[in-house]
Amino acid sequence: MALLTTQNIVRTGLTPSYAAVAATDTFVPDAQTFIHVKNGGGSPDTCVVQVLQGDPAGLTVSDVSVSVTNAQERMIGPLPPNFFADPTTGLGTITHSFTTTVTVGVFKLGQP
Repeated sequence: MALLTTQNIVRTGLTPSYAAVAATDTFVPDAQTFIHVKNGGGSPDTCVVQVLQGDPAGLTVSDVSVSVTNAQERMIGPLPPNFFADPTTGLGTITHSFTTTVTVGVFKLGQP
């Protein structure tokens, strides 16, 4: 398991970087944050971003499950902390069903 680094997208541009996924990774959730998963492998990867706390207003939100089929990519988000952050650590958790040749980047839209 690794803590993925959030990359800030700014008006002047960003050269994105991607890391190999583990079966479970963590990230810092934010209302402007999304995850970009690229599957270069031969099998689908089911990515699950876990809802780790409920909404005080009683709104029910389910885990986000996204299938990234082989040779495809998906952008997942936004991922606000009031649902996706662990109340103790402040981190979100993403799991992968397939990890061979799958990479991920975590991105946050910067404010002007």
